[in-house]
Amino acid sequence: MNPLLQRYNTPFGTIPFDLIKNEHFLPAIKEAIALGKEDIKKITSSKEVPDFENTIVALERGGELVGSVSSVFFNLNSAETNDEIQKLAREISPLLSEYSNDILLDQELFVKIKTVYDQIDKVTLSPEQNTLLVKTYKSFVRNGANLSEDKKLKLREIDKQLSQLSLLFGEHVLKETNDFFMEVTDEKDLSGLPPFVVEAAAIAAKEKGKEGSWIFTLQFPSYIPFMTYADNRALREKMFYAFGSKAFKGDDNDNQKIVLDIVRLRHERANLLGYKSHADFVLEERMAESPSKVSAFLDNLLKYAKPIGEKELKELSEYARSIGGPEKLERWDISYYSEKLKKEKYSIDDEMLKPYFKLENVIDGVFQIAGKLYGLKFKEINNVQVYHPDVKVYEVLDEQDKHVAVFYADFFPRAGKRNGAWMTSFRGQKKVNGVDIRPHVSIVCNFTKPTGTQPSLLTFNEVTTLFHEFGHALHGMLADGTYESLSGTSVYWDFVELPSQVFENWVYEKDSLDLFAKHYETGAAIPLDLVKKIKESANFMEAYQTVRQIGLAQLDMGWHSGQANDVKDVGAYEKELQKATDLLPPATGANTSCSFSHIFQGGYSSGYYSYKWAEVLDADAFEFFQEKGIFNKDTATLFKTHVLSAGGSEHPMELYKRFRGKEPSPEALLRRTGMLK
Repeated sequence: MNPLLQRYNTPFGTIPFDLIKNEHFLPAIKEAIALGKEDIKKITSSKEVPDFENTIVALERGGELVGSVSSVFFNLNSAETNDEIQKLAREISPLLSEYSNDILLDQELFVKIKTVYDQIDKVTLSPEQNTLLVKTYKSFVRNGANLSEDKKLKLREIDKQLSQLSLLFGEHVLKETNDFFMEVTDEKDLSGLPPFVVEAAAIAAKEKGKEGSWIFTLQFPSYIPFMTYADNRALREKMFYAFGSKAFKGDDNDNQKIVLDIVRLRHERANLLGYKSHADFVLEERMAESPSKVSAFLDNLLKYAKPIGEKELKELSEYARSIGGPEKLERWDISYYSEKLKKEKYSIDDEMLKPYFKLENVIDGVFQIAGKLYGLKFKEINNVQVYHPDVKVYEVLDEQDKHVAVFYADFFPRAGKRNGAWMTSFRGQKKVNGVDIRPHVSIVCNFTKPTGTQPSLLTFNEVTTLFHEFGHALHGMLADGTYESLSGTSVYWDFVELPSQVFENWVYEKDSLDLFAKHYETGAAIPLDLVKKIKESANFMEAYQTVRQIGLAQLDMGWHSGQANDVKDVGAYEKELQKATDLLPPATGANTSCSFSHIFQGGYSSGYYSYKWAEVLDADAFEFFQEKGIFNKDTATLFKTHVLSAGGSEHPMELYKRFRGKEPSPEALLRRTGMLK
């Protein structure tokens, strides 16, 4: 019996991970696809006059099982993968791609949808119904419904190739991350590293059967502290190149050809659909609307950030020389000297802050803040199955103790998990026949693990990451829509980062830090002067980082705006694109594109600018919270109603204006970062 094909007889209908084996996935996907096709057949063979309910809603509700099985599978492929799952992914992805195309290129189905769409002005629909109708119609047109048969076949072929290439891209990056390790055998090479880093490296060495030495890897909790604290410059350089050359070495894991193939196929696909470029295609469904708007937005930010970024780098360079550092700073020096200068200027560094950020306390803080703002309560539960023993599960309740959501949290790195941090869901929210089906939401991170002598103590950056992902989780948990495809985080991509980025702001506020920033040994609250220093140092090297982010966004746009199709050399093209934002000498042999998973494996192609775009929204939104008080219930209710719960039910700008009373102002971000005096 295949558990993926049964109704889950579990608390809250959660996934029975203990019962699911790898061999269940392929048959379940095939069966789910067959049932999904039957749902479509019912719509196309119906003799009724097509209307909103029997066509648009029926399509929205169809193929439910495909969604639920594939969400289990692909979440595991990101968070707990192995060779077998990766092999399955190569089989399953083309099947899903084909299934999706079977629907989007079904002429009979499109004729019925178009019939309903053509009546849009003659029927009375709610704003949410209207959005669903327009989105459904456009998704068919944007995926080739109006193409001739031969072009539809071409589109199918492209989609199949793209789904396989992006999987392969991700596999290469994960393999490169897992395969590299640097063994240190001489204790003097550990100079500068805090005890927790040394202890974790000794544990890593022991796990590899190399007791008595220390092992450093490209996993963030190992790589970032090494680059920040290791005094040995040559070893920092070695780690930098190992990280920066991932999938760029001309070997079996090389992604250069894959990058060029993905870019070419995306462009070809866009042209086939009548768009000038992949970026034009993507941005039609974004707040930013067009590549020229994105370019203008990034250029405007760069105008403010670059001169200040150059000044910050000059100051860092002079400081490094003054303490015996190199004549010329290289990329592997920035984190190291930044940390030292920050300590010098603000008498603050991660090592001073970490004792106040024990993971369990930060989680508790996040829960308390969500409680104060949105009336939520979190109760840890042990009767829900998980895919790895590290995963914790909570029931989320409202003020009346009514069930809101199930929340999974997975915090530590392991070989089967990709780097970085993300929010995802195992079940979306929707309302069917008057029943509100509540979501199952998860956040996945790669934080510093507890050691034999210390609990998991987070760096300040890890604290903001946890708040960021939890902001996304709130968007999912508080969803209150009728249709799953418009619910929770199903919003325009450059709007989706608003809930996550705005939530980071609470990390800098005394009133919220007082709730959870307590010394892990003494229980003493974080001292006021440290809170003040966190605030003062918030914009340290901010312009330099902004220029870096703009550089990544321009790299993304450069690959996808149509001028990259004849590129033969990934490294040379990247260097050319980065000229305007490179504040440091290029590092020969390092390359960003070949491991830029956001744009070549994740969903951020032509969308990396969204982080900065959403920062404008979040700075503007948080100014409103500050005006009224950061725990002001009325402001929080406005944000919950018009942003968190509304999902993608209407155009994001309309929702934002309803919350804020006006359009967002870019000045808010420049004010917050100190770039606009």
